Amino acid sequence: MFSKKSIITFLQAQVAAFLGGITDYSLMILLTEVFKLHFTFSILISGTVGAVINFSINRFWVFKNQSGYSSPINSQLFKFALVVLGSISLKSFGTLILQKSFQIDYRIGRLIIDSFVSYGFNYPLIKNWVFRSNEKQNVVESN
Repeated sequence: MFSKKSIITFLQAQVAAFLGGITDYSLMILLTEVFKLHFTFSILISGTVGAVINFSINRFWVFKNQSGYSSPINSQLFKFALVVLGSISLKSFGTLILQKSFQIDYRIGRLIIDSFVSYGFNYPLIKNWVFRSNEKQNVVESN
């Protein structure tokens, strides 16, 4: 059903997301609990730091390929920034909704929202839009 390569890429992307995510989540807790920022602002700051880590790992390890990328790094950074902006917005708003509507602690709500945003929003956009490769183009050119 799924190729070995696509499974490995997915697992590598999860490692990148985990490393960026653990940084993001830990920094959010630090900023909220120690520095007393509202969690929505903490998510904005921590999400940005986590995104830098995630982008770097994705660019240089997960989606690195021999056939090249379909766009240069500046374009990838711009696209990634748009994905991150959407991701942070969804996480911040979703966490706030769970906290206000259902009185779920922001730390738990954030984990719930993260799982939906990571698999349903971030991964598909990062894989198919930000780091799209030239492999399909190369196959067409070789025919």
